[in-house]
Amino acid sequence: MDDTMSRLARELADAVAAAVAADPQVEACRERARAAGYEMRVSLEAVVGFAPRQAPGEAGGVQAAAPRKALEINQNDRRFLKSLRISPDTVEEVERND
Repeated sequence: MDDTMSRLARELADAVAAAVAADPQVEACRERARAAGYEMRVSLEAVVGFAPRQAPGEAGGVQAAAPRKALEINQNDRRFLKSLRISPDTVEEVERND
């Protein structure tokens, strides 16, 4: 990760930590823990990803998602869904050779 991305990720982590620390609900929970004889520490983990932005119309950007294929289920799938009380009425049944 280059220096700019590291700095941005650190700034985001600091902003999230400050927001959590300043939240009255978080502080109320910590106070209840102290009253019960405990000291509470809050630790959050976040994954931050970076991707270069492309100008509109510029080649090589993020491609549009492929159209979604219709969900296909077989008789076993249908029985399983029914056992979970899920109605598979709107799904087409197809033969599979699994």
